[in-house]
Amino acid sequence: MRVVDVTDPADPLLDDLRDLNKSDRRPDLPGGRGLVIAEGTYVVGRMLLSRFDPHVMLGTDSRLAQLRREAAAEGWDADERAGDAIYLRASKDLISEVIGFRSSRDILAAADRPEPLSVDSVVDGARTIVVLEGVNDPENLGAIFRNCAALGVDGVLFGAAAGDPLYRRVVRVSMGHVLRLPFAHLPGTPTTWQRSLEGLHEQGFRTVALTPYADTPLSRAVDAEKVAFLLGAEGPGLTEHAMNACDVRAAIPMADGTDSLNVATAAAVAFYERARES
Repeated sequence: MRVVDVTDPADPLLDDLRDLNKSDRRPDLPGGRGLVIAEGTYVVGRMLLSRFDPHVMLGTDSRLAQLRREAAAEGWDADERAGDAIYLRASKDLISEVIGFRSSRDILAAADRPEPLSVDSVVDGARTIVVLEGVNDPENLGAIFRNCAALGVDGVLFGAAAGDPLYRRVVRVSMGHVLRLPFAHLPGTPTTWQRSLEGLHEQGFRTVALTPYADTPLSRAVDAEKVAFLLGAEGPGLTEHAMNACDVRAAIPMADGTDSLNVATAAAVAFYERARES
């Protein structure tokens, strides 16, 4: 890691971390620079340990020291993992001016998007995966990835109309676990992507559609060697196309007067039940 002091907010070295709050100029827009942005010492640390190699970091001197301490406590060297990346050391005020808002994290990193993983590489060797259809809220996506990491889910597959898992807020809410948990996109349109589930069936996965309108309790649905949970967007849930392509529809038991859970909460319950039964 090379450390460079920066005092001019117009310095071109800062361009990959500039205007993070501008919807039309954000550097993480897939159609623009398509960069992956990490914020905070913990998330930057997860990036350094992932396949997303940062080429530039921006932060205060104290956050750099914290990053090094936390890495050492975990048994790895932050400078070594950073490789040729440059660390732009700056004041809090300069960081706020560059990124466009006041942040208490005071450290950020930017990485190029690597080549997407294949579906086979995500599924190979996995026992539990989750398939998301139409889930596009960044908070929910981030929380689902964090739940996956905490509860032993091996990978994530995206059906049609899902949000960008590498959007800056998703990375932040996931605590950087979206950078470490493998994910891939299934081919097809909103009405055809479900055909890809046949490949999961051929590999021995029981596909479980999570829906409030099911007779099979979750505890019975997860009792299989390999399980793929399907979750739909907040509100509409899974499409009928997706549920028809699944082996079983399963419901989470809920108290009278309640018919649904937030999608990330439902995911956590399902993942816990799977971990408990394994």
